[in-house]
Amino acid sequence: MIGLREVVLIQELKRQGLSISAIARQTGLDRKTVKKYLANGLEAPTYSPRKPVTNAVEPYRTHLLERLESYPGLSARRLHREIREMGFKGAYSSLTEYLREIRPPVPKAYERRFETAAGVQAQVDFAEFQTIFTSEPGVVRKVWLFSMVLGHSRWLWGRFCPNQGLETVMRCHIAAFEAMGGCCSEILYDRMKTAVIGQDAAGVVTYNASLVALLAHYYGSAPKACQPYRAKTKGKVERPFRYIRQDFFLGRSFRDLDDLNAQFGTWRADIANAREHATTGRIVKEYFEQEQPHLLPLPGMRYDTVLTVERRISREGMVAVAGNYYSVPDTTRRRVVEVQHHTHEVRIFEEGQLIAHHPVIEGKNRRRVEPGHRKAQAAKAAQILPKTSDKPVGQRPLTFYGAVGDRLAALNATGAA
Repeated sequence: MIGLREVVLIQELKRQGLSISAIARQTGLDRKTVKKYLANGLEAPTYSPRKPVTNAVEPYRTHLLERLESYPGLSARRLHREIREMGFKGAYSSLTEYLREIRPPVPKAYERRFETAAGVQAQVDFAEFQTIFTSEPGVVRKVWLFSMVLGHSRWLWGRFCPNQGLETVMRCHIAAFEAMGGCCSEILYDRMKTAVIGQDAAGVVTYNASLVALLAHYYGSAPKACQPYRAKTKGKVERPFRYIRQDFFLGRSFRDLDDLNAQFGTWRADIANAREHATTGRIVKEYFEQEQPHLLPLPGMRYDTVLTVERRISREGMVAVAGNYYSVPDTTRRRVVEVQHHTHEVRIFEEGQLIAHHPVIEGKNRRRVEPGHRKAQAAKAAQILPKTSDKPVGQRPLTFYGAVGDRLAALNATGAA
């Protein structure tokens, strides 16, 4: 088929003196076609309507619609096998194109946001960060952010830690509970090893006994593990990690871990918990004030777990505990002592007697020397000085010293003569 444009071109080429063969070569048309349109002049070509093409799948439309209405999820392969048994001879691709037109749309299952009542649940997780402290230029430090978020109000508490050990996890829990002034009846965890030890074939989860004891101490709080490979069940604590990284962490400098946590604490109070939350549409700290009365009250006594180990004293009189070093008195006789690692304190015993206690140090390779532990060295230095005589010194009258002076003057005069 050619259009009016091609007909005009043929007439123009003829007017220029080209032969039918030359016009055919230049336009790519057959000689008979060129001759035909030269004879007809500028009359626009007319075409009879095409005969409608019947889709090979159309005879099976009723069957396909009935099957898809009853079972919308039936695969094209399954339907292809069925209509082939009914006599369909067409290609599989013909069926798939036809199904795109007639298959009813599958309604999208929208996610339903899971909200918890006030005081019911808090979510806990760790996230890894890397930084270079200004006190250690050129040294890349890896720190972990422990974060606890209340599911109802989205109130956020967190602390950057040097490790994810059990003692660190316990201290962070206690600090978070004390900061919020209570505890939720349920704490949701990811499958982190310090919380979840394992799960049997029946789906029963085994939790860390120390963590269970800690939560039980806070009047009935209990751990709960989120479903494996279901990160969305813990989104209230995981989504803030990106917010923290982008709004707080990036573009700042920190002197050390203590400075990092100090800046983070200010940011949490002034920005994170003071903002209007995008999901709840409420000011976080104001919403938290409404949730706080629903929290379980804190116990009268602070939880104090104990980890007892034996440690050898170094030549410098230091004991290594969880990557840090604590001093013992110079008077310590034994080379191996017993160490009780409490949640917030390290206690050192020699033959059952308490000889030293230190607050727990955050970080790694840090040292703490109690000033009183090095008094023995000052005493030894004093023993090196010469000892003075205990005999009393006799006293003489001033006339005696005057006579001695006159005698020495007379001797000097005689020598000069």
